Amino acid sequence: MGEFSVGQPVTRFEDPRLLRGQGRYLDDVDLPRQTWMAVVRSPHAHAAILSIATAAALASPGVLAVLTGEDYTADGLGSLPSMAAYKQRGGAPMYVPFRPAVAVGRVRVVGQPVAVVVARTQEQARDAAELVDVDYEELPAVVSAYNAAQPGAPVLHDDCPGNESYYYEAGDKAAVERAFATATHVVEQRLVINRITANTMEPRGAIGEWDDGTGRYTLHTGFQRPWLFRSAIAETTLKIPETKLRLVTGDIGGSFGLRGSVYPEMILVLWAARRVGRPVKWIATRSESHISDDDARDNTVDAGLALDDAGNFLAVRIRSWANLGAYVSFRGALPPVVNIGSVAGTYTTKAIHVAISGMLTNTHCTSPYRGAGRPEAAYMIERLADLAARKLGRDAADLRRQNTVPASAMPYRTPLTYTWDSGHFDDNLEKALALADWKGFPARREASAGRGLLRGIGVTNTIEQAADATVETAELRFDAGGDATLVTGSVHHGQGHYTVQSQILYDRLGIDPARLSFIQGDTDKVAFGMGTGGSRSSAMSGGALVMVAGKIVEKGKRIAAHLLEAAEADIAFEGGRFMVAGTDRGLGMHEVARAAFNPAKLPNGMEPGLYETATYKAEAGNFPNGCHVCEVEIDPETGVARLASYVVVDDVGTVLNPLLLEGQIHGALAQGIGQVLMEDKAYDAETGQVLAGSFMDYAMPRAFDLCDITVVSNPAPTPTNPLGVKGAGESGTVGALPAVTNAIVDALSKYCVTHIDTPATSERIWQAIRAARPN
Repeated sequence: MGEFSVGQPVTRFEDPRLLRGQGRYLDDVDLPRQTWMAVVRSPHAHAAILSIATAAALASPGVLAVLTGEDYTADGLGSLPSMAAYKQRGGAPMYVPFRPAVAVGRVRVVGQPVAVVVARTQEQARDAAELVDVDYEELPAVVSAYNAAQPGAPVLHDDCPGNESYYYEAGDKAAVERAFATATHVVEQRLVINRITANTMEPRGAIGEWDDGTGRYTLHTGFQRPWLFRSAIAETTLKIPETKLRLVTGDIGGSFGLRGSVYPEMILVLWAARRVGRPVKWIATRSESHISDDDARDNTVDAGLALDDAGNFLAVRIRSWANLGAYVSFRGALPPVVNIGSVAGTYTTKAIHVAISGMLTNTHCTSPYRGAGRPEAAYMIERLADLAARKLGRDAADLRRQNTVPASAMPYRTPLTYTWDSGHFDDNLEKALALADWKGFPARREASAGRGLLRGIGVTNTIEQAADATVETAELRFDAGGDATLVTGSVHHGQGHYTVQSQILYDRLGIDPARLSFIQGDTDKVAFGMGTGGSRSSAMSGGALVMVAGKIVEKGKRIAAHLLEAAEADIAFEGGRFMVAGTDRGLGMHEVARAAFNPAKLPNGMEPGLYETATYKAEAGNFPNGCHVCEVEIDPETGVARLASYVVVDDVGTVLNPLLLEGQIHGALAQGIGQVLMEDKAYDAETGQVLAGSFMDYAMPRAFDLCDITVVSNPAPTPTNPLGVKGAGESGTVGALPAVTNAIVDALSKYCVTHIDTPATSERIWQAIRAARPN
């Protein structure tokens, strides 16, 4: 229909304001009579609290309060909320430890809040926090999920002696065992998928308000799922009616899942605000973030693949120990399980069985992070596929081709959890191989060898679930001037929601983006919504927008028919205009919207105004998929690996905005590549101390670490939502984790290296080469 239509590469409407420094992030918010909070944190991973001396801090200049676990208990506050979705062995509900916002009697992770200081200024609060004297008795710690499951491991919670929060099992175990017993070929590998953290540009923060007159709390913070937060915090922690809590967010400097969790500091600022009778603000320092943010990934997996003599995939067997951290975060139980169906990949494997233990350790809680279990599941099957190709002496792409689900088989029911609804998996593979010049790789490998470098190539066929079978709300309000405001339940934190939502409304209603405003992220202003996460916004908010647009058009036709003196049946809406069929007479959407507020221009009995609300309910998620081909070069003398090329052929269904799509894929690739090459949230195995407590120790990928990336879309629109879209935000991480690892292992095949765990740092690669050279 025009330059702003769906499918056009529209540049982001959000960017000019942000680039001019006109964004409003949390630290830009200062409230009247505001005070500041500093948090006293545990230096130990596991210790009993013997005493806390607060007198010196209380006497410090500007200090209004010093609060401890004893005060928390006295005020009757509850545990931080957690979505306990699974079961223990035997069928009892999963074990979820009580998690106070400030430690009571014992600390179980470095950085756990032990006390809070509230003062008139940030500097006064931090100075006084240094004066709080805590006496600890250190206890043994365990940081590995696998080690936590072993007999004799230190116990974190006395009422959970085995440290296992839940045990999840799915698939046909008997069929898998039969397949493995009779298979011609079996490959097995222990995979250690390392821990990483989000490191968003904007650190976490929170401002708490208490209104004694209304008896209401207001929490200003960055969040992804405001209504889930509000109900959970109100019911579980504050023990108040949900209507007594308001959540507000402004601009958010990145999330990737980080802000999808309920953190202690959110509760502490609310509690402290009520205690001191003034707003309380807390902003994390970057160092503080490293010891208080939730982490992600961290799985130890024993994976196996059985094949027949022709190389057909018969069965996959997964035994996983997933690290939940010291407590179970708000959504921390989910990633190891909720997307494990992706381990089926795009393959025709006959049987799959998975067994997963959610383990408690003396580490920071894990939570969903870009991919949330999808990259881990893809890594499992794609590493197995490469190991099988190596064992059988087969080309890695050819073995995948043989086992790929054909497009003619859609919808395809996998042996574990999911039914793929659409996709051209075989075509993705062929297109990617052609773009990457797979057949020409031997010559490039030889050329690299001539420069003293090792070269490897990796391919992955990956698929994931995006969105979910839930709901999302949109409200579209026109005003008397004909301008519109969209009130949406989704919460943006860098994705470009405003741009894409403007395109959908331009496409469906002809609304000029310059005449469209947005409201989001305030539970007092938005009726309801499930927020943002899991690559759900394009499908879920998009579905709600299609519904609300339909309602607007329906009423608009009646208004237009009256104004144009035509029968309603003769009015057609197309290209943003209400037209009388067979004529050139018509009215634009903004003209009809203005008329809607003038009772004299409306049919008798019609209610003035033009505003509609729609709640879209999805019956199923959708399944973005694609093929990644990566090449790396490695210097065998230093172990340094560098990307040489990267090709992605991706199916995200209907492409709403190709420019934003490519940006989403590039960003997700950077995060997946970062985990493979350098990112690692490491802990000391004996003491539980954080070894990656700054950017001196936690390496982050830069532009220099990447290469030119070719992205090609191969859309197969999904029938599961009105726009035919599939989520795009996480597909890059899903493919990158196994693709880059496979390329590195292929480069090291000269030394008979068959596997290397992430992160494949230069030191780890160098050690693998040195260990293999004598043989």
